[in-house]
Amino acid sequence: MILVKRFFDYLKNNFFFVLLICICLIVSFVKLPYDVEMPGGLIDLSERVKVNGDKVPVEGSFNMAYVSVAQGSIPYILYGLLNDEWDVVKSSDNMLPNESVEDANKRSRLYLEQSKNSAVLAALNEAGIKSEKKNKKNNVIYIYNEAKTSLMVGDNILSVDGIEINDVSELVKKINDGNKADILEFKVLRNGKEKAAKAEIVNIDGEKKIGVASLTTFDIDSPYKVELDSAASESGSSGGLMMGLMVYSGIVGKDLTRGRVVVGTGTIDEFGNVGEIGGIKHKVNGAAKKRIDIFLVPSDNYEEAVKVKEENNYEFEIVKVSSLKEAIQYLEGEVSE
Repeated sequence: MILVKRFFDYLKNNFFFVLLICICLIVSFVKLPYDVEMPGGLIDLSERVKVNGDKVPVEGSFNMAYVSVAQGSIPYILYGLLNDEWDVVKSSDNMLPNESVEDANKRSRLYLEQSKNSAVLAALNEAGIKSEKKNKKNNVIYIYNEAKTSLMVGDNILSVDGIEINDVSELVKKINDGNKADILEFKVLRNGKEKAAKAEIVNIDGEKKIGVASLTTFDIDSPYKVELDSAASESGSSGGLMMGLMVYSGIVGKDLTRGRVVVGTGTIDEFGNVGEIGGIKHKVNGAAKKRIDIFLVPSDNYEEAVKVKEENNYEFEIVKVSSLKEAIQYLEGEVSE
């Protein structure tokens, strides 16, 4: 009883101080529907990539640039509004319409897996090594509002109406051969277990569809066993270019870094085409925290990247590339910027 009395006496005598502490705690921990994007850092691929069980020997390094994102607490949002290097965006801007955070994360992780596949294929193709796709997985990444289905994001589609699906084109043909309101019976792999699901053929923009977007991942059969590790917190496709360069160096046994710290960003497809990414401002500013020599960027991001460099007087080179081949040629010194 004495302790309780002392406690209430303390609250009574220090009411405004205790109130202030409570307000600060609430302000710090309450999350608003905003994200704060800021300069990130670099991921050195030296510890992430192995070819035939061995790390790729390079004197310099290949690094992926990334954007740091914090969920919008009030202090982060206020500082973000005052800091030119930070951006405050609606959380919904980083998701598709009516997409949950969980589904958005699943989609981003699948984009990362596809990016790894494409990086390896692009490197093998550039090195002139024959390869073959196997064990294809057709993964659901988005359910449109118009869909009438029990399919879920993350489902791996195994069959439709008892017919095994090895390629998305086979599913598209099945839909086109059907009629509106037909019900398709699916077998899917969900969280490691086989499940049954259904989808109705509906009319979307004048075409027969089931209102589901999918993405294909696969294993690669080639003379080279390539391992690409990633952290559980990582997602997205913007590291494709740099993974492709690291894998290529390991396959051909050539150190493209030549002792330089090479940073870059850009999506990649299996043919080696490099695509536009988001957050280039934050990636350039984040890379500038380290001593780097070269920053490779997609052609569509080049002007903004150069603007950020010039505004901040950064000394490293910004180099635009539209393909893995161009990046290799630049690093080998065969072409000028």
